Amino acid sequence: MPPPSDIVKVAIEWPGAFPKLMEIDQKKPLSAIIKEVCEGWSLGNHENFALQNADSTNFYITEKNRNDIKNGSILRLTTSPSQMAGQLHERIQSSSMDAKLEALKDLANSSRDVTFAQEFINLDGISLLTQMVESGTERYQKLQKIMKPCFGDLLSFTLTAFVELMDHGIVSWDTFSVAFIKKIAGYVNKSAMDMAVLQRSLAILESMVLNSQDLYQKVAQEITIGQLIPHLQGTDQDIQTYTIAVINALFLKAPEDKRQVGYTQSDVCMYVCMYEMAHILAQKQLRSIILSNVIRSPKPINDEMAHQLYVLQVLTFNLLEDRMMTKMDPQDQAQRDIIFELRRIAFDVECEPNNSGSIEKRKSMYTRDYKKLGFINHVNPAMDFTQIPPGMLALDNMLYFARHHQDAYIRIVLENSSREDKHECPFGRSSIELTKMLCEILKVGELPSENCHDFHPMFFTHDRSFEEFFCICIQLLNKTWKEMRATSEDFNKVMQVVREQIMRALTQKPNSLDQLKSRLQNLSYTEILKIRQSERMNQEDFQSRPILELREKIQPEIMELIKQQRLNRLCDGTCFRKISSRRRQDKFWYCRLSPNHKVLHYGDLEESPQGEVPHDSLQEKLPVADIKAVVTGKDCPHMKEKGSLKQNKEVQELAFSVLYESDEYLNFIAPDKHEYCVWTDGLNALLGKEMTSDFTKSDMDTLLSMEMKLRLLDLENIQIPEAPPPIPKEPSNYDFVYDCN
Repeated sequence: MPPPSDIVKVAIEWPGAFPKLMEIDQKKPLSAIIKEVCEGWSLGNHENFALQNADSTNFYITEKNRNDIKNGSILRLTTSPSQMAGQLHERIQSSSMDAKLEALKDLANSSRDVTFAQEFINLDGISLLTQMVESGTERYQKLQKIMKPCFGDLLSFTLTAFVELMDHGIVSWDTFSVAFIKKIAGYVNKSAMDMAVLQRSLAILESMVLNSQDLYQKVAQEITIGQLIPHLQGTDQDIQTYTIAVINALFLKAPEDKRQVGYTQSDVCMYVCMYEMAHILAQKQLRSIILSNVIRSPKPINDEMAHQLYVLQVLTFNLLEDRMMTKMDPQDQAQRDIIFELRRIAFDVECEPNNSGSIEKRKSMYTRDYKKLGFINHVNPAMDFTQIPPGMLALDNMLYFARHHQDAYIRIVLENSSREDKHECPFGRSSIELTKMLCEILKVGELPSENCHDFHPMFFTHDRSFEEFFCICIQLLNKTWKEMRATSEDFNKVMQVVREQIMRALTQKPNSLDQLKSRLQNLSYTEILKIRQSERMNQEDFQSRPILELREKIQPEIMELIKQQRLNRLCDGTCFRKISSRRRQDKFWYCRLSPNHKVLHYGDLEESPQGEVPHDSLQEKLPVADIKAVVTGKDCPHMKEKGSLKQNKEVQELAFSVLYESDEYLNFIAPDKHEYCVWTDGLNALLGKEMTSDFTKSDMDTLLSMEMKLRLLDLENIQIPEAPPPIPKEPSNYDFVYDCN
C-alpha cells in the first residue's frame, strides 16, 4: 500500500550528529515538526531553530514553500532566520577585521534567501550596510595600503549583501542618500579598484537608475560616459557587461524632452548633459571601443553581453524615432531646400533666379524633374513626407545617400528616368517605403525585449550605420527591380522580395556592412525563388500527417542512438584539468566509464595523455548506482569556493559535478562546450534522465532529417495521401477462398 500523499520521507542533518531519517506530516504545523526534531537531539528552545534545504541554495523551509519538499530530500536543522539575522547584524559591527569579514561573507551568502532577507531588513540592516559604505570605509582607508586584499573583500561582501537584499524588492530604492550614491559612483570612477567591488558598484548604479527617476538624476550628475569608457577597455567581460548595462540604463531613463521650458538652470544643464550623452553613442570613440574591445575581442560573447549589446543597438536606433514620427511641413523653406538639393545633385542644375523664364515654364521643369526622382506628388513632393512613419527620416536618408554615395544616387535616378514610365523604379517612393520597412525590421521606437540577444555587429562598425544600411538596401531594391523586370503595378511584390532578401542576410549576422553587401549580392531574385520553392516543397512534404506520424515513430530510435553515442564517448574517457583556488591549471585527471556502464574510473595524471588511459591505471572508482544527481554551472560546489563574484563566467558554463553518497562531489570542468554537453548528456542518460543539451537537440534535428529523407527516397515524386485508403466492404460470400485440404 503506497504511503499517504501528506507524508514525506526525508533525511535531517545536525552538525556533529548522525543524520536522521524522518517522516514529515505536511498537515502538521512546521513549528511542531521543528520541535519534534529538536527533541530528538535533546535541543531546547525549539523556536530558535528552523529547517533549511541542504542543497546548494540553503534556503529556509517556510509554510509557503514546505510543499516543495519531496521524498528523499535532505534537510538541515539550523538557526532560525530571526536568530541568524540578529547574530549577523551584531557580528558585522565587530571591531575585529577578521570577524567582520567572516560575518559579511556569511551575510552575502544568506541574503539570497528572501526569508532571511526579510528578517535582516526588519532589523534595519539595509541602513547599517549603507552607513558602513558611507562612513565605515573611511575608517579603513589607512589600512587599505597594508591590507588591500582584505579591504577589497570587506567592501565586496558588503556590496554583495546589499545587492542581494535589494533584489528581493522589499525596500524602495528611493530611500538612499546622496552620500551613498557618491560613494558608489566614486568606486566606479576610481582607476584602480577591486574587480568585485567595481562589478557590484556598477550593478547598484544600474538598479538605481532603472528603479528610481529621482536617483537617475543624481547618478547622472555623478557618472559620465567618459568615466565609464575605461572599464570597456579592460579584458574582464563581466565588467564590460555591467558597464554597458549602466550606459543603457542612463540612456533608457533619459528624459524624452530635453528642451522643455520651466526647468531650473541646474535642470537644464543636466538635461543638456543627458542629451549629449545620448548622442555620444553615435560618436566614434564609444562605438569604436565597443567594437574593438568587446565585439572583436578574442573571447566569445556570452548571453548577458549579447543582450546588453542588443539593448544598446535598440536604444541607439530609437534616437531616430523623433525624425520618423515628424511630418514634413510643406511651408518650411529649410525642409523644401532639401528636396531642391536632391534635384540639384541628380540633374546637376543650379537654382534658377526668379526672373529666369516664366513661372509656368519653371513649374513644368520642376514637375518633370520630380517625376524623374520618383515622387508620388510631382507638383509638391513635400506632401510625400507627411506620412508617418517614416516622416522626415526618409528625406534624411535620401539626402545622405545623395551626398555620400553621389555616383550611385545619380546612376539610379538617371537609369530609371531613361526607362519607360511603367518600368521605372521610383526612387522617391522606394526610399520612403524602404525607410519604413527598415524601421519595422529594426523595431525603431520599440522598447528592448528583456530576453533578446539579437544584436548585429555590423551596426557598430560605422558612425552612421542606419543611413549606410539604407544606402546598401536602396541599391539592392533597384537591382531586384531590374531582375524582376517589374512595373509600377509590381511595386509591393518587389518590396516583399527585398524584405525577404534583407531578413535572410541579417540572420547570417554579417560582421561588417561590406559583408552584408556581399551576402545581399548573392541573394538575387533568382536565388530567392529557388529558396522559396525548396522551402515550399519541404513544408508540404514534411507537414503532412503521415510524415508527422513517421517522425514521431522514428524519434525514440534516434534518441536511443544519441544516447548510445554519448555513453560510448564516456567509455572512451576525457582528460580534465584541475583548477586550484588560484586558478592555476597545471594538473590533469582522467575519467572514463566502464564498458558495462556500471562504474566511473578516475585518477590523477602527471601530464596530458596522448590517447586513452587504461582502466587499470585509474586508482579511484565511483559506482553509477551511488550517483544521486548531476549539478551544473554556479550550483557546483567548486564554483562556490571563492564566492560567485570571483568566478569566471566561462568556467562556470563548463562546470558540472556528480553528487554521490554521503554528500560527496566529483567536480568537473570540461575542456570545451562539446565535452561539457557529451558528459552532462551521458551522465543524465545513466541516471535515466532526459538529455537536454544544445548538442542533443542539434544531433536530433540532423539525424532525424537525414533518416526521414532516406526513408522517403522511394516515394520521391509520389503524392502521399493525407489519410490511408478506405477499407473495402466485405464480399457477399467467400466462395473464392481456396481450401488447401
